[in-house]
Amino acid sequence: MQEIKSTSTRETILDTAEALFAQQGHEATSMRQITGAAGVNLASVNYHFGSKESLVQAVLKRRLEVLNRERLRLLDELEAQSAGKPLKPSQIVDAFFGTLLRLAADPAQAGSTFLPLLERTMTDPSDFIRALFAEEYADVLNRYRNALFAALPDVPRAEIIWRFQFMLGATSYAIMGTDLLRSVTGLTADETEHPNDPGLLLPRLMSFLLGGLRSPLPHLPAT
Repeated sequence: MQEIKSTSTRETILDTAEALFAQQGHEATSMRQITGAAGVNLASVNYHFGSKESLVQAVLKRRLEVLNRERLRLLDELEAQSAGKPLKPSQIVDAFFGTLLRLAADPAQAGSTFLPLLERTMTDPSDFIRALFAEEYADVLNRYRNALFAALPDVPRAEIIWRFQFMLGATSYAIMGTDLLRSVTGLTADETEHPNDPGLLLPRLMSFLLGGLRSPLPHLPAT
């Protein structure tokens, strides 16, 4: 019974911290706010996590593990179905980037806080968060990079890495929401649409990313 209660307390703290981090960022969130909203004392947070930094890492790791596990599962499945043949670039892009948006739209995966949490994290990452992202993404990025190399044998590997970086950047801005960009640029969309709706964002983002990935090679100056 004590173990069940302890697990419940830990999850309550994680859920509460995640919601607050998504709303106002981890730096602006105090331990007092977390303990008050979770209905626990500071000793409970220290018992389960040891420090605020460790709590932030645990909140992010919980979501990133699910995301990257699903990415690897899909890639394993696609490669098994291909029977040794290279995958289509569209399959690779959808499995990596589409998985993020699909999970973000899934209420079972805390869809209401998933993207805001990543948005807040990516706009002001601390060194310890950068280290966590690097650790969590190492295996999955290596697998997807190699899949793209095999799928695009006529494209120089350095160019593929550049384009993958550009795709990561475009996706980062996409999941950060369009409200700020729209207010700065004055650009507007159809009022009947919800620009941050993952269901509307996914097909547009996939089309854009694939267009960039398949674009003609640039004419670089001689070195």
